[in-house]
Amino acid sequence: MSAVLDQVTGQGLAMTFLRAAAERPHHAYVLAGPEGSGKSIAARAFVAVLLCHEGGCGVCRDCSLALRDQHPNEFVVEPEGRDIHIDTIREEVWQPAYRTAPEPGRKVFVIREADRLSPAAADTLLKVLEEPPHETVLLLLSARAHELPDTIVSRCHLVTFAALSEDFVVAQLASEGIDARQALLAARLSGGNLGRARRMASDADGLAFRDVAEAALARTRSGVAGALAAAADILEAAATYKKTLKAALANELAPFMDAKGRPEDVYRGAIRRIETRAARRERRAERDFIDRVLLAASALIRDRIVDAVQGDASLHLNVDRAPETGSRSGDVVGATTALAACEEARAALAEDMNRNARLVLEHAFLRMADASAAAG
Repeated sequence: MSAVLDQVTGQGLAMTFLRAAAERPHHAYVLAGPEGSGKSIAARAFVAVLLCHEGGCGVCRDCSLALRDQHPNEFVVEPEGRDIHIDTIREEVWQPAYRTAPEPGRKVFVIREADRLSPAAADTLLKVLEEPPHETVLLLLSARAHELPDTIVSRCHLVTFAALSEDFVVAQLASEGIDARQALLAARLSGGNLGRARRMASDADGLAFRDVAEAALARTRSGVAGALAAAADILEAAATYKKTLKAALANELAPFMDAKGRPEDVYRGAIRRIETRAARRERRAERDFIDRVLLAASALIRDRIVDAVQGDASLHLNVDRAPETGSRSGDVVGATTALAACEEARAALAEDMNRNARLVLEHAFLRMADASAAAG
């Protein structure tokens, strides 16, 4: 029995299927389920099983690298901007699929947000699925698997993941030594996303984005100038966050360097893939941070609405914040407008990666300022 698969909890049916699949792997799988349901965690564990010479022991070099998405025989594909383009599939799936693996053993391709495949990219991937190379396994992850072409889904085994309950996420974090109240806070602010909740609860700056959101909302109450300053503050915080990601790259490359810190020839392909993913991560970093800030702002505003209608404090998402006092029923209209502004800004930035983030933020916080002035 695989040690790494046993560590993935909360998805009994899916993990039972993957345990059986590990015995005689099919060439392709679709891991389908909502965001935060544990697809990525399960995928990493399954990759470790496929690449580990002990069947997923959890402690060897193969497992350690696979669980960090850094194994030389693992190829991780992610959207470039909004979509996964044909060139990405050609260069990162088609070509390496028919080449010799960097190290003896299987090659595993993990395609995240697979529903974002462009039509041309999907057609190219279909050719690989129709004539899969020997010792190659493809994992397609998607929160919207129904948007994948039927021709692709029909050539894969479907593994379904259910949404995780708040109680499960809290219990899981608590079992990892996290304070129960902190676990509940992380579960609610993450929307039940276990991976995100774990980072919020365990990282020293896991809730830094909420501090930025709280400060921005406070500034907005001072009017137009405050709203513009709030947008600028968020962009500055996002730029700072982006810089921290550069330091992580050196650690990711360390296992593939020689004693003098130079790339080992056999791993140059793996190094290029890690560098490409790091570059994509940097390009997404600003948008990801802004989205987290806006999500945190939405949670804070929602709690204000709960207070304004005299709802019970147990309904708060920010369980570590005392209920506001003196809220009026008239605040509900302004708070609802502010909540809509946050969510519309999130949707705008997610829909179009080329949108000017500054303009989107300024528009959102100016609407909030107007709503605050009308309510007050």
